[in-house]
Amino acid sequence: MRARLAHLLRRLSEHEDGASLRVYRALFGLLLAGALVRLHLTGWTAPLFFEPSFRFEYEAFAFIPAMPKGLVPWSLAVGAVGALTLGLARGATRRLGGLVFLACFAWLKLYDVTNYLNHDYLAFLLGALLTILPLDGPTVPRWAWWLLRFQVGVVYVHAGLAKVNTDWLLHGQPLETWFAANRGLPVLGPLLALPFAPLVGGWAACLYDLTIPLWLSINRTRRFALAAVLVFHGATYALFDIGIFPFLMTLNASLFLDPSWPRRFLGKLVESPGQQRPLSPALAGALVVFVAFQAFFPLRSHAISDDVLWDEQGMRWSWKVMLREKNGAVSYRVRVKGEAREWQVDPLDVLTPRQANEMSGQPDLIVQLGRHLGRDMAAKLGRPVEVFVDARVSLNRRPPAPLFRPDVDLLSLEGSDLRPALLPSPRGRGPVDQVAVR
Repeated sequence: MRARLAHLLRRLSEHEDGASLRVYRALFGLLLAGALVRLHLTGWTAPLFFEPSFRFEYEAFAFIPAMPKGLVPWSLAVGAVGALTLGLARGATRRLGGLVFLACFAWLKLYDVTNYLNHDYLAFLLGALLTILPLDGPTVPRWAWWLLRFQVGVVYVHAGLAKVNTDWLLHGQPLETWFAANRGLPVLGPLLALPFAPLVGGWAACLYDLTIPLWLSINRTRRFALAAVLVFHGATYALFDIGIFPFLMTLNASLFLDPSWPRRFLGKLVESPGQQRPLSPALAGALVVFVAFQAFFPLRSHAISDDVLWDEQGMRWSWKVMLREKNGAVSYRVRVKGEAREWQVDPLDVLTPRQANEMSGQPDLIVQLGRHLGRDMAAKLGRPVEVFVDARVSLNRRPPAPLFRPDVDLLSLEGSDLRPALLPSPRGRGPVDQVAVR
């Protein structure tokens, strides 16, 4: 056993050509810098940072201070410069640029939970790896190569596993809803209108996510896998407004290519191999911890959630990508303890329309706003209050169903486990028979 472990460590310590990673790092830096600049140029800074008067905080990151509005444009600009530096510089300058990018990016993206996007989380993880890993020499340790490939592969596999559910594979939801909205597109539109298109698309997407890392890793199938990557992410770009995700995942496919492929186009970039250092046990242990976390943390919803598409517990940071279409209507009732009089509160009295729309299907955000309303009303009245919520949510085109028990005081909930206040998922009451795929 010890001999096999030593052999594995030696194999991981061997070096590969670093030419491909230098190109990948440069394109990654350009893509993320462009994304930050685009955020400002397209006018998204106002609805994301300037207009909201209430901020939904991440429970784990509540210590992060709210960003002063005047610093937002500067953070975007400095973050873009940091991303470019991460992509184009070397040595300590690369790492400094990476840290600047990560700090600005995290501050911007953790500003409000309603701004959460899976691809932002992936971009942060990849940026962190590109900052930390030893990538400056003409060659790169094999373990660094495989760590980046693993990070991309784990996103695909968990996204595929999350699609193994009855709504996606048996009822074609929510693809049927989204395809219906895009039937006017040229070329793709008539295909999306076919009655079996949602089921075919759902099965194809599930199989693609579960297997594409394998096909990209095999020499004989890599060419066909790259074509599949271009078709798949080209289609997602045409159908869905999901930011840089199609471009980022297409770029990530290059991590599975021959490490020396840029030399065919750019000539010999380096003259001598880099110094090879053995993989230390301490570093090997850190890699095992990181890999285990990325592999198993996205599965936590199976332990804490009755139906993650309904109660959302374990939904974030788990690569559950585009699995549900949810629409909801939420209102609050605030009551002084021991009295019958109630005040009705509309979330739009506090939130922007974009925030209210994002919140309406996410129970933890509904509770967070309820707690805020309770504290605010108790301070005004000088007396303890109770807060109840009336929330009706449609999941994947089912008829709207109540999300919370109407008699549970939101202020009585402790911690992040909201299951005592939630009503059962409508998915447990049967399939989408009232809105079957047509």
